[in-house]
Amino acid sequence: MNRLQKESSPYLLQHANNPVDWYAWKPEAFERAQREDKPILVSIGYSTCHWCHVMERESFEREEVAAFMNEYFINIKVDREERPDVDQIYMDACQIISGQGGWPLNCFLLPDGRPFFAGTYYPPQPANGRPSWMQLLQNLAYNFLERRPTVEAQAKQLTEMIRNGDRVLIKNELELPENEAEFPDAAVENIYRKLAAGFDLKEGGFGGAPKFPGTMSLEFLLAYHYHFKDQDALNHVRLSLDKMIMGGIYDQLGGGFARYATDRAWLVPHFEKMLYDNALLVSLMAQAYAFTGSSLYKDAVEETLAYIKREMTAPEGGFYSALDADSEGVEGKFYVWSYEEVKALLGTDADLFCAFYDITPEGNWEQVNILRRKKSLNEFAAEKGLNAGTLQSALAKGRQKLFEYRSKRIRPHLDDKQILGWNALQVTAYARAARALGSKTYRQEAAGQLDFILSAFRQPGSEAFFHTYKNGRAQYEAFLDDYAYLIEALISVYELDFDTGRLEQATRLSSFVLDQFLDNESNLLYFTSAKQGDIILRKREIYDSATPSGNAVMAVQLDKLGILTGNDRFRSQARTMMRTLKESTEKYPSSFSRWALGILGLNKPAFEIAVIGPEAQALAEELSRAYRPSNLIMAAGSADDRYPLLEGRTLPTGETRIFVCRNYTCNLPVKTASEALDLIERDL
Repeated sequence: MNRLQKESSPYLLQHANNPVDWYAWKPEAFERAQREDKPILVSIGYSTCHWCHVMERESFEREEVAAFMNEYFINIKVDREERPDVDQIYMDACQIISGQGGWPLNCFLLPDGRPFFAGTYYPPQPANGRPSWMQLLQNLAYNFLERRPTVEAQAKQLTEMIRNGDRVLIKNELELPENEAEFPDAAVENIYRKLAAGFDLKEGGFGGAPKFPGTMSLEFLLAYHYHFKDQDALNHVRLSLDKMIMGGIYDQLGGGFARYATDRAWLVPHFEKMLYDNALLVSLMAQAYAFTGSSLYKDAVEETLAYIKREMTAPEGGFYSALDADSEGVEGKFYVWSYEEVKALLGTDADLFCAFYDITPEGNWEQVNILRRKKSLNEFAAEKGLNAGTLQSALAKGRQKLFEYRSKRIRPHLDDKQILGWNALQVTAYARAARALGSKTYRQEAAGQLDFILSAFRQPGSEAFFHTYKNGRAQYEAFLDDYAYLIEALISVYELDFDTGRLEQATRLSSFVLDQFLDNESNLLYFTSAKQGDIILRKREIYDSATPSGNAVMAVQLDKLGILTGNDRFRSQARTMMRTLKESTEKYPSSFSRWALGILGLNKPAFEIAVIGPEAQALAEELSRAYRPSNLIMAAGSADDRYPLLEGRTLPTGETRIFVCRNYTCNLPVKTASEALDLIERDL
């Protein structure tokens, strides 16, 4: 066993028995590299990464390969989910060198940590124009020893390119012509048109294969439709969600979504399930349900949250990170079915079930079947001349039988570490589901899990938090997105229980983030805090990836908090950040969709709603259930002079009133939620 046996990361532990002398990302590795003047190999992956497993089997488990690596390199293994900062820096190097990225990511560094070469997967034998792993190692070892000045020059150039890579996208000196609106309708409409150019109008989503959910873009489209009444925007949200929920990317038996589909029609998923994807999709589906009332979205929210509760929730609290795609060494084996299996399990009920879920003797993928729905329940029932309710019951019975049988199979590997930001996204998902569905259970989950992560991840005696948690131990400095998503979760749960203590905590955390992460030159936030010193540079992460940009989320939450608490610094910082990325968002909205949502929020300022009186909680819950993306609600039993919206709202004893305001200018108070919503619709 190597040094990784002392680590807690499931990914690092997977490599603990390799003959490679792996280090974790620790000072001792760099100290040895500098002492022995050896290059460093940093190999980065994650526990549910299929090609990481393949490369381990083909190369890292081979004694002769390990011997060469141990002789000529200092070898470091990194879990990209534990250290996304390390991954970002060296992924940039890979993309600069090759124009592409992915995992496993293998980056070669000088002893001081600067990269001079990077690539992804390498086969054990030369193939498809790629050298073998051993050929690459031999070539790089030779260059380091015999062509050191060239290697040093490459590292210097590469590091500067990484440092300055986002500068072209950041406009920190933007001067607006006098009297021109900062965030005009034209800017928002430009963003929409750019996104619309990428619509797949047949299968939903964006572009071709492989196809990712595009959750942040769809969330923008839903809000855009609400404000601009563009029917095509709503149609595309519905088409995309319908196709995903009915497709193979959605687990038709157990709930939950896989990471992406390998085909345009959402049939064949890459079978790993990530916490963050499911959290983001639940949030989106809950909002879509609140707006459309579609039972398809409500069912998918409930089924996905049942999956999260059953398989991704730790007994002590918090949420696990991911489920692998592979079981028994085969991708998707846990999830696929032969026609014969289904026939044997369901007997005379099999024909109807197989017809609905596209299960055939020849299979719909590599001689096996991935369950999917080619038609809606009502369409299928009408085609077969069946009662929809009877059909629904029969299908539910069949799903339960298959689910119970599947539960006895060898399960995919569970990555059981917890990540602060992903936990916070899941809390927000529960909060949004609680609002849309009026669920007390989801409300309790949101509040209880938030309280757990606030306790488990906090650094003692500090406003700072840790990034990961496992087996009672939290470690690694939290990153910008951890804090941004946590602040979003605090505000989301405040919108459920109206406990102003949550706003106070969100305010303290936001001040901490501005103190520890702000780059005064760009007016944006670094990904790492000022006290994190074991990386070669601090990056600003401005793009959405599979998760929304921490900078964008932070900007949106600062604006919300500024309105709710009257903090002008927060509102000013939010506008500055949005202005800085407005031009890039207009040009590349698919990469800046959370920025787009924030810009839309400034284009259509929030309605500030204060509900005061003994019935405030009940009325606020009723108001929250409707999809109104620009509403900010505060509720209290009586006036509270700490908050502008609640200040001076004195009412006769026993009465409850709703104040609908914009920029702190209010309509006359009304008594009912429907009256308040009518005021909002009138003033849109």
